[in-house]
Amino acid sequence: MPIRPASFRINDRFKRPVVRLAVLVTAGWLLVGCATAPEPKSAARIPLQSTGCGMEENSQGLPSLAPLMRRVTPAVVTVSAESSIQTEPPPFLKDPDFKRFLDQMGLPLPDWDPSERRQSVGSGVIVDARRGYVMTNEHLLKDANTITVTLTDRRSFRARKLASDPSTDVAILKIPPVDVIPLPFGDSNRLEVGDFVIAIGNPFGLGQTVTLGIVSAVGRSDIAGNQLGELIQTDASINPGNSGGPLIDLTGAVVGINTALIGPTGGNVGIGFAVPSNRAQTALKRVRK
Repeated sequence: MPIRPASFRINDRFKRPVVRLAVLVTAGWLLVGCATAPEPKSAARIPLQSTGCGMEENSQGLPSLAPLMRRVTPAVVTVSAESSIQTEPPPFLKDPDFKRFLDQMGLPLPDWDPSERRQSVGSGVIVDARRGYVMTNEHLLKDANTITVTLTDRRSFRARKLASDPSTDVAILKIPPVDVIPLPFGDSNRLEVGDFVIAIGNPFGLGQTVTLGIVSAVGRSDIAGNQLGELIQTDASINPGNSGGPLIDLTGAVVGINTALIGPTGGNVGIGFAVPSNRAQTALKRVRK
């Protein structure tokens, strides 16, 4: 089954209102604590704040990733790319018999606008707030005439593409400086199968959504249609619209950029892919030189 880009496309002819949802946090099966937490030496409770793994206790005394999400989600943005394409009219509009029929009925030939506007919706992550650098997927921006970046506080900025790296499907956008704490990069080479990871993005244009999973495989390259080299495979839910959003570890560091999925219907079946952070930084290094 071929790999699919994880971007979400809306044609203006079929565009529907997008419902904005609050951040969803799925962390119930992490009640066992983080892998980095020390083993208790007694039955006394050890505060989760001391583990350094991003989990803290909520008001009910249960482990929660909510504090980590409050810290990292402001740096995750929605990226919208609008493009105009020229389309061919339906064959029947060129059919002389059809025109003759309309003439007999006293009806005009229908108008046809060859220009069709398309909007692709995905995600991005602020990696340098002072310079206004946003990392996203290159395929999301294909043929884009207008690029818009929207923050979690609903501020929107017109963006321009500074650099891209087709070999990793990563692009760097430029917006005005913003008062947001950017996300740091983690070392993707240290990822192991079984490590917990979190995908943040804008699936199906619903709004910012958080999903939790593990690293299912590393160095995955033997996938039909994959031209991006070795990828991180995860069962954290990645759907159309997650493209360009970060895959983070439990410290809040970016370890990958979500880019694709495999599924019979184009939706998530627990097989998503991210470009490792160590490779994704190629385009960023180019604009920082």
